[in-house]
Amino acid sequence: MKALVTGAAGFIGFHLCRALLARGDRVLGVDDMNDYYDVTLKEARLAELTGRPGFRFVRADIADRAAMTALAEAHPDVTHVVNLAAQAGVRYSLVNPYAYVQANVMGLTVLLETARRWDRLAHFVYASSSSVYGTNDNLPFAVGDRVDHPISLYAATKKSGELIAHTYAHLYRIPCTGLRFFTVYGPWGRPDMAAFIFTRKILAGESIPVFNHGNMRRDFTYIDDIVAGVVAVLGGAPADTGGAAPARIYNIGNHRSENLLEFIGLIERELGIEATKNLLPMQPGDVAETYADIAAIQRDFGFAPKTSIAEGVPAFIRWYKDFHGV
Repeated sequence: MKALVTGAAGFIGFHLCRALLARGDRVLGVDDMNDYYDVTLKEARLAELTGRPGFRFVRADIADRAAMTALAEAHPDVTHVVNLAAQAGVRYSLVNPYAYVQANVMGLTVLLETARRWDRLAHFVYASSSSVYGTNDNLPFAVGDRVDHPISLYAATKKSGELIAHTYAHLYRIPCTGLRFFTVYGPWGRPDMAAFIFTRKILAGESIPVFNHGNMRRDFTYIDDIVAGVVAVLGGAPADTGGAAPARIYNIGNHRSENLLEFIGLIERELGIEATKNLLPMQPGDVAETYADIAAIQRDFGFAPKTSIAEGVPAFIRWYKDFHGV
């Protein structure tokens, strides 16, 4: 397998590259190294990959048509694609909407056009998000639920990506699988995500923002479980029978909806510091609870998340202390 992994210096992309290289696959990593968050973290992740047998890195923006054409010409033997490059974060979409359309819609479209050049391509996997469920109040969220009422631009671009991928699967018979990720956390995580924000602020003696006055629940999913699921799905492309588009969508989560205050409590315990909580109203574009129905990915790939927050939070804190020299 020669896998193109976009967002290779990102949180999930970095861990996926490590897992694929560890089992002997060749990996072509792509990332534009943008400054949405501290680039030094991306550089540190990339340094962990650089020099490993089978790894090649190209710095490029997937929305850059010329760069992607050149990539396809230089690497005609790509067999699998995992598109993890995206503009992430619900709240930032209220500030910079154009970044989301450029990365999540244009970027995916350019990459799918690029994929048409690879004659040996067996599977195109792309990241969607639990945010697509929007105002849906059926819990747990199931892949068959309606997702046509997004409440953030981020969610709208991710739903658009699902529609675009389905269209390419139908027109050009590119086997496509979308994965709706549920609140991924763990070592090497993004600084704009809850575990990182809470840990940094607690150590700095700052109050932490707790939205909806703490009445929040999330399906926190540990990074190792996410990567195990992505690797399993990558090796099982939807069959093309000549009829319906070879396209699927799965939820990939922990199948546990955890109380946010309990999550914060685990961080406090590991740090040995009680947080000062700034209880705030619900943020625009946010939802009170996420909870993944993972029956489909369990059935098709035996996906079985193993890591509870009681195990995952301490692992994150250990990494954070080591990485930051705390």
